[in-house]
Amino acid sequence: MSLNDPNWGRGGGNRGPGGGNQGPPDLDELWRNFNRKLNDLFGGKRPGSEPPSRPPTNLRVGGGAGLIGGILLAVWLASGFYIVVEGQRGVVLTFGKFAEETGSGLRWRMPWPIQSHELVNLAQVRTLEIGYRNNVKTRVLKESLMLTDDENIVDLQFAVQYLVRDAKDFLFTNRKPDETAQQAAETAMREVIGKSRMDQILYESREEIQIRSQQLMQQILDRYKTGITVSRVTIQSAQPPEQVQAAFDDAVKAGQDRERQKNEGQAYANDVIPKARGAASRLMQEADGYKQRVIANAEGDASRFKQVLAEYAKAPAITRERMYIETLQQIYSSTSKVMLDYKGAGNLLYLPLDKLLLQAGAATQTEAQAAQRPAAEPPPVVPDATPRSRETLRDRGRGERQ
Repeated sequence: MSLNDPNWGRGGGNRGPGGGNQGPPDLDELWRNFNRKLNDLFGGKRPGSEPPSRPPTNLRVGGGAGLIGGILLAVWLASGFYIVVEGQRGVVLTFGKFAEETGSGLRWRMPWPIQSHELVNLAQVRTLEIGYRNNVKTRVLKESLMLTDDENIVDLQFAVQYLVRDAKDFLFTNRKPDETAQQAAETAMREVIGKSRMDQILYESREEIQIRSQQLMQQILDRYKTGITVSRVTIQSAQPPEQVQAAFDDAVKAGQDRERQKNEGQAYANDVIPKARGAASRLMQEADGYKQRVIANAEGDASRFKQVLAEYAKAPAITRERMYIETLQQIYSSTSKVMLDYKGAGNLLYLPLDKLLLQAGAATQTEAQAAQRPAAEPPPVVPDATPRSRETLRDRGRGERQ
């Protein structure tokens, strides 16, 4: 039989008990048999009672729909079960409004559309990349170029790692918390860079900049109630823009030369200044010593003059003669000339004491040098001055006798 036959699905006159041209079963008959079986299953026959009369067709259909409805109800209620993994939090919503927050384990809520749930991972470390994407070479200049305190431009890329602290605030306080965290990180870093000099960013205070930006970012996120905790801020790269890299390198070299020359000058100053201060201190001490010596000598002379004056008052003649003799003694002790008060005609004989003293001093110095030389070296021959002195005296005596 063709599917286009209008008698398909109905009992035809050609269908006989013995076979022949049989078509497909009647759908109405199948539905009635199904409803009958359901009625027998739920109604059943009681022993010793008459078989119940066959109910109307609409009641049989209603009993089957009830079974299906019960199955669907059970499936609907079972859809309220959900599992929260360790480290996550479940947030239950009643008609889209926050109802409760659940911990880890097997949980149940009212099925949708009455209640729904969302899972938030609190143990996951999330990362934000500002100024680059996936690689430092893949730069986003709109985010990385920042202005410093000394009116320079720095190309800076950094990463932020954070955790979700409060699931409720993370889901409901802000519409897009990840974008909010990224904007807060960029804002905090720009503020810190705007208060720092170029040398501090590149060489000196990178760790301090990371700490300050992390604290400022956390303050901003807490003010917006994002439920996020910033765990670390890491500067990946900090350098001048490529367009001025060569000029900046020259400036850095000039700065290094300046620092080197300053260090050399400081080293020279550290060497010269202590010596000058030591020499000045020594001169001051010598001057002070000279001052004390002069004062002491003057006081001693004044005291001696007073003593002499007292003795002179007692015996003027004797004191005057003693002073004269002491003065001559001081004068003669410091000179090699001999002065004689001689009256009369004739030649004066005197001993050359000055030459004798000089010769005696030279002989003493020669003996000292000979004692210091090795034993193998013979001592130098020193001419004897005594015969010459004697010959001089003899010649002078002969001239006087003539």
